[in-house]
Amino acid sequence: MKHYFSEKQEAPFRLKKIAAVLQRRQFEFFTAPGVFSKSKVDKGTELLTNSMQLKENARILDMGCGIGIIGIVAAKVFSADPLLIDINERALSLAKRNVKLNAVKAEVRKSNLYGSVPEKFDAILVNPPQKAGKKVCHAIIEQAPLRLNPGGTLQLVARHNKGGRDMSNRMKEVFGNLQDIAKQSGYRVYLSKMI
Repeated sequence: MKHYFSEKQEAPFRLKKIAAVLQRRQFEFFTAPGVFSKSKVDKGTELLTNSMQLKENARILDMGCGIGIIGIVAAKVFSADPLLIDINERALSLAKRNVKLNAVKAEVRKSNLYGSVPEKFDAILVNPPQKAGKKVCHAIIEQAPLRLNPGGTLQLVARHNKGGRDMSNRMKEVFGNLQDIAKQSGYRVYLSKMI
């Protein structure tokens, strides 16, 4: 069975458009079967998108971007310079369409975790693929400092009682600091900063 974190998707490609209000603005996104949260913006992505802490013109990494929601909203609202990465080729194709649909500038690149990403960023934003397992989620956290500028942040959303507590503890171990910056519907957004 193929998961949304699989490279290739077998489900028939049926393009659909969804709408969402994020950061108090109306957005539209193309979606299709074989991507994460294919029929609507999921609660975790919505919470991270509405509570992300970014400076104007920040260079950001939307890690495991799916259809590109987080990076696109960051570009529109904060004039961020986003790199959107994912392993899922269908998600990347949709992210490229969504960049055009929302009239923002963003690079979309295929990458398995940080494998194709040598650059450094002011923020890494991630709704981690928890179904991919603890090893993958911990790798996202553990390798983040190598991709962050001084003062840069890792901002991660998860259900606190379903893996979030474990990931937040790992963030605190790796970075030496941790803040909860938002809570809603069992989800929390955790932020760790490069000091």
